[in-house]
Amino acid sequence: MAALELEREERERTEDMLRQSQKMEAVGQLTGGIAHDFNNLLTVIVANVERARRLVDGDERVEKSLSNAMTGAERAATLTDRLLAFSRRQPLQPAVYDLNIIVTESRDLLEQSLGTGIKLSLMLAPHPMLIETDRNQTENALLNLAINARDAMPVGGQLTISTDETQNKILLSVKDTGEGMSAEVIEHVFEPFFTTKAVGHGTGLGLSQVYGFAKQSGGDVTVDSTVGGGTTVSIIFAIAKSLEGL
Repeated sequence: MAALELEREERERTEDMLRQSQKMEAVGQLTGGIAHDFNNLLTVIVANVERARRLVDGDERVEKSLSNAMTGAERAATLTDRLLAFSRRQPLQPAVYDLNIIVTESRDLLEQSLGTGIKLSLMLAPHPMLIETDRNQTENALLNLAINARDAMPVGGQLTISTDETQNKILLSVKDTGEGMSAEVIEHVFEPFFTTKAVGHGTGLGLSQVYGFAKQSGGDVTVDSTVGGGTTVSIIFAIAKSLEGL
């Protein structure tokens, strides 16, 4: 009876994981289609705004209006890039990098983004962590995780970024000492536009972008969190099969 009960529980966990995976795949396909079409419309808008700016002859009010329109279009383009990243349609330029170097060289930007009150620590593996990845997207994913961690620690705390190798995989982990999340919230954190932040304090696309990037890179992302116990988000990379790009 005990063995049957364990088998039943394992089957239910597997079915839950499959349903969640299918849901994320469906959301990704829908999101990607919308983002692609919206991006095409933006291309037309930006081209016409640029043309109008060339035709304006010294009218400061018109130039200011066109400049504001271009700023809005650029923000919308950034939004579509994040949606395309979630749906795994963002073009990647992979090469082999040492993940330790990417993290180390990102430290200054991370510290500036964290502000005061949050201590940043790096715990990097003692040997090179070679992965095949798009460096810019890896840095963006790391920055997204750091900003999310910062927002979870409004009164300050500790942020630890680590690299490790386990079971022929390489892990990039971002751990905070913040508010943590419930199991119910964790179920939805990778969905686009899902956020627990107040209105105007986040788009809800940070973790969905990380999720899409990890999947598109042939890896995965995991979340370990408890309410009041902080959060650890880990991006899982495959070990590079060649040294091309180093």
